[in-house]
Amino acid sequence: MSSAPLFDSAFRARLAALLAWRRDVRRFRRDPLPAGTLERLIGLARLAPSVGLSEPWRFVSVEDPARRAAVRANFAQCNRAALCAQRPQHRASYARLKLAGLAEAPVQLAVFADYATAQGKGLGRLTMPETLAYSAVAAAHTLWLAARAEGIGMGWVSILDPAAIAAILDVPAAWKLIGYFCLGFPQAAEEVPELARQGWEQRRPAAEFLIRR
Repeated sequence: MSSAPLFDSAFRARLAALLAWRRDVRRFRRDPLPAGTLERLIGLARLAPSVGLSEPWRFVSVEDPARRAAVRANFAQCNRAALCAQRPQHRASYARLKLAGLAEAPVQLAVFADYATAQGKGLGRLTMPETLAYSAVAAAHTLWLAARAEGIGMGWVSILDPAAIAAILDVPAAWKLIGYFCLGFPQAAEEVPELARQGWEQRRPAAEFLIRR
């Protein structure tokens, strides 16, 4: 039987720094990632927890220029609708935000949850089938942290139509889009999230989220 590693205080401090420095990056350099980087990061992402060991995550590397162009067009359409939906007093500040790195990021990755997977034999899904999606989210976050540990930025593009993206990428009907991500080397490392720097929102203290019963 192998013994578990000891995670000492120095490691925990480094882990806390990694968590604090994980950023939603939107400003990328165009340099390609080294060969094998995406495969290595996905190898780490698959260590995330999944309901019933179902491993429902499906990663689609979007490389075809025509598909990328279609994704950018869908983002532009959805972003226009989102701008119109903002309250009048927020529209100017919303319009100034850079909300995606689709034009610059060398890697674009769509993460899906496969709701038709037989792996896991249905364990844990009878009352909460959405745990398949939660499992894929956990994998995406694991990949995000692994990327940041290598100095690679990752940004979540959420202003998209999931049905349109699934059609553009020609994936099975049972696959649910979890997120569309840009990856690449960031133009700059920022400790404060961009939305906070732009005055859009601020982080709240942890105590505000803890409820005791």
